[in-house]
Amino acid sequence: MRSQDYDRLYLSPPHLGRHELNYLHKAIEDNWVAPAGPNLDGFERDICEFTGARHCVALTSGTAAIHLGLRLLDVGPGDEVLCPSFTFVATANPILYLGATPVFIDSEAETWNICPERLREALEERQRQGRRPKALILVHLYGMPARLREIRAVAAEFGVPLLEDAAEALGARYEGQPLGTFGDVGVFSFNGNKILTTSGGGALVTNNPDWARKARFWATQAKDDAPYYQHSELGYNYRLSNLLAGIGRGQMELLEDRVKKRREIFAWYQKHLAGVPGLRFGPTEPTGGRSNRWLTTILLNPTETTVTPEQLRRHLETHNIESRPLWKPLHLQPLFAATPCFGGKVCERLFTHGLCLPSGSAMTEADLRRVAEAIRELF
Repeated sequence: MRSQDYDRLYLSPPHLGRHELNYLHKAIEDNWVAPAGPNLDGFERDICEFTGARHCVALTSGTAAIHLGLRLLDVGPGDEVLCPSFTFVATANPILYLGATPVFIDSEAETWNICPERLREALEERQRQGRRPKALILVHLYGMPARLREIRAVAAEFGVPLLEDAAEALGARYEGQPLGTFGDVGVFSFNGNKILTTSGGGALVTNNPDWARKARFWATQAKDDAPYYQHSELGYNYRLSNLLAGIGRGQMELLEDRVKKRREIFAWYQKHLAGVPGLRFGPTEPTGGRSNRWLTTILLNPTETTVTPEQLRRHLETHNIESRPLWKPLHLQPLFAATPCFGGKVCERLFTHGLCLPSGSAMTEADLRRVAEAIRELF
């Protein structure tokens, strides 16, 4: 059949229920159509209750949360920030916003997150030069917990604060503890393709009350406590609106179900694509880790199949099915051409051989079978 004979299967579209409308209707009825209000306060409480973090500041994006988090860690011009190469550019852009320089670290092959050995190598090399990076950004890629025990130990040994980028990992856990709560600052994203969405949005979590107050102050244009508009510090228009927070409140009520469904989708693909030549699933959960399986991702082994990820992506498009390459490593991006990187071969290999499959939590078994049958056609 022609691709236009099928409804489009998207990679990870928003999945709304009925709960969100209740909060939106209430906000409109009460005229809380503003960048403040009871939904915003309630959404922040919901996030704290779910994660165990003491304080939450809801913001316009995960990028904004990283920006404010780095500023809380006193990152500024001339500083260095350690950062995985294998991640979305929004992880590293806020480093540049502050005039600092990223130092990229390669992945390890199991979880696909920052490699503890490469991290130690970078810190030892910086130590020999008499330089200490101002912060480490740790990403949990595709909702997969990093090797937190080892990474935190290395960071603590060298006295480097940790900003935990859990933008893709809400609902995932490590040793029973929610991701986003292991660092000095944690960050979530509620973009339209995430496991929980507010259309666009993000959050910063911390156990430090002074940092939470400061982040909220900066996010509302840093207006001083005066009867007129007075500003003594640089601020931003980063606060999430009360309406979008209402969507988030409804989504939070469904979060555990959404995680359960994403994990079931991953398991379904594993079962029904078993035996496809050269096709392997990854990344792998570390000991004590429980991924939210935000996206199901695969690798194609070129020694076992001649099919490439790009050929598979194009083939799926003929069936009106969206798929996507894995993140292109940041050290290969023109924007970061002159940026130092420790290692790089692991994430380069993952990028070359990997693909993301449709993983939306609203997918039916018929949708999944359509993807699997289309994949098997090519092998």
